[in-house]
Amino acid sequence: MSDVRHLLVLPDREAAEEAAEALGERFALAEEPHVVRDALAGEDDAEDAQWLVVLRDEEERLDPGELDEFAARWDGWREEP
Repeated sequence: MSDVRHLLVLPDREAAEEAAEALGERFALAEEPHVVRDALAGEDDAEDAQWLVVLRDEEERLDPGELDEFAARWDGWREEP
């Protein structure tokens, strides 16, 4: 079993929390996605932070293209591993 993770980058906390909740509903995830704040290098201002949604996909059943479209709904994107 591999340790595959998907990383969605979103513009703010509200978008990240909404996306994490919707991900669980849309994709019937076994594990709840993790929401993490990622401050940009050298920035102290919370406005300059990105919010990440981390998904584990050990069975590799999530389609990267679908996740790209999903993240775009919140003005975000999926980072390649």
